[in-house]
Amino acid sequence: MASSMRISRFISRSVSSSSVFSRGLSSRVCKYSTNASSIEEPIKPTFHVDHTQLLIDGKFVDSASGKTFPTLDPRNGQVIAHVSEGQHEDVDRAVAAARKAFDHGPWPKMTAYERQRILLRAADLLEKHNNELATLETWDNGKPYEQAAEIEVPMLTRLIRYYAGWADKIHGLTVPADGPHQVHTLHEPIGVAGQIIPWNFPLLMFGWKVGPALACGNTIVLKTSEQTPLSALYAAKLFHEAGLPPGVLNIVSGFGPIAGAALASHMDVDKIAFTGSTATGKIILELAAKSNLKAATLELGGKSPFIVCEDADVDQAVELAHFALFFNQGQCCCAGSRTFVHESVYDEFVEKAKARALKRVVGDPFKSGVEQGPQIDSKQFEKILKYINSGVENGATLEAGGEKIGNKGFYIQPTVFSNVQDEMLIAKDEIFGPVQTILKFKEIDEVIRRANNSRFGLAAGIFTKSIDTANTLTRALRVGSVWVNCYDVFDATIPFGGYKMSGQGREKGEYSLKNYLQVKAVVTPLKNPAWL
Repeated sequence: MASSMRISRFISRSVSSSSVFSRGLSSRVCKYSTNASSIEEPIKPTFHVDHTQLLIDGKFVDSASGKTFPTLDPRNGQVIAHVSEGQHEDVDRAVAAARKAFDHGPWPKMTAYERQRILLRAADLLEKHNNELATLETWDNGKPYEQAAEIEVPMLTRLIRYYAGWADKIHGLTVPADGPHQVHTLHEPIGVAGQIIPWNFPLLMFGWKVGPALACGNTIVLKTSEQTPLSALYAAKLFHEAGLPPGVLNIVSGFGPIAGAALASHMDVDKIAFTGSTATGKIILELAAKSNLKAATLELGGKSPFIVCEDADVDQAVELAHFALFFNQGQCCCAGSRTFVHESVYDEFVEKAKARALKRVVGDPFKSGVEQGPQIDSKQFEKILKYINSGVENGATLEAGGEKIGNKGFYIQPTVFSNVQDEMLIAKDEIFGPVQTILKFKEIDEVIRRANNSRFGLAAGIFTKSIDTANTLTRALRVGSVWVNCYDVFDATIPFGGYKMSGQGREKGEYSLKNYLQVKAVVTPLKNPAWL
């Protein structure tokens, strides 16, 4: 099923909680209100966390130093588990295993059909363990369980099946030459791929990285985010159960400045792929260049415009703009975080956007019907609150929210600002939280100029009934994805990436295969050819 259909189902209805949760607990959820003062005692999942070590050469092992770090439940700040802390020596071990598996192991020497069958078996296991994966994702990240179970894990499964389908369809070309030569190209795996994934969509980013790399015959060392290490370890275990040979997929949990830097600068890593902030992306690119000039794919930050035109159905536009911003607690690189609204419908839009935010259901993400859980951690929580304060201080009108909820965990009220000006920090910086900024515009040329006046260029949304307006905007906006009368439609086939400081390269779809392939030209002379 297409991801857009899954998202529509998620918006329009609630699904039952899984049996992996404790029974008999209150199912009541609290809608956000300006006087909300507490979040109920969180549900404790009955699922036991078994995989907390590093995965190197097909085995779960402790870090060389024996160090661990806690991964926390963002609902209350309590420790879920202690995870092995990978450092330089562990990255070296993982890279050595990946290099051996690439140079001497079976993976790149298998037929593409054999690799395809293993990936398909892995997808079947991901589907079978959908609820366990969703539980880990919600517990470690704070996203609604219904979102993880109904959208994200099925999308991961679909991604792996998609790339399994590509495995035996990667081939070169026969190329004509101006003379008596036989010329053909080979598309070869690039080698050992280093991959660094973020905390906001751990499983989906795992799929975006691992799927194309494995389909092309590469081996992998993947570093998880220190905030959300659990789900990737569990998913990687399932890949090995499916028959993935040792050393092909290695998982190192650890901190960016140590494990991430070691991976990006490693001389025996042939390619680095990173998803995260633009600031960190610059560091990754510098380390890649200063080491062995390894190829780099970067999917970075955004400050995406969502443009509501004068012909809009305001009720529909409010709902879609709300989803574009608040989905995943606002922790989405392509969030529609600059809501440009035409002056003719601006006041009506603001009032209805405020009302929608006040109705947003905030609470324990394991409870049915909850739309918004906590932010990922205290650092992000405090950062968002600082941006909210800056909006007030700079003269924007705080229409709704602006405060934390409760005394436990990292919950923030859905927040709406009107009368936002382009030069304000809340209109320029990536907040990465549940803060909607609403700006007024008058003319199409004006909104094009203002929307493009950003160092970012990841995505944009357009809400209009006019095909002419849609065509004008889609071609004028300097972004990698444009959603017209929809938002956050992520299909396995649709490429994703940014212009400007939102990154380089594309994830998903056929385009992502180019990140993990080298092209080799082979030229052979022809003796007395019948034709050229």
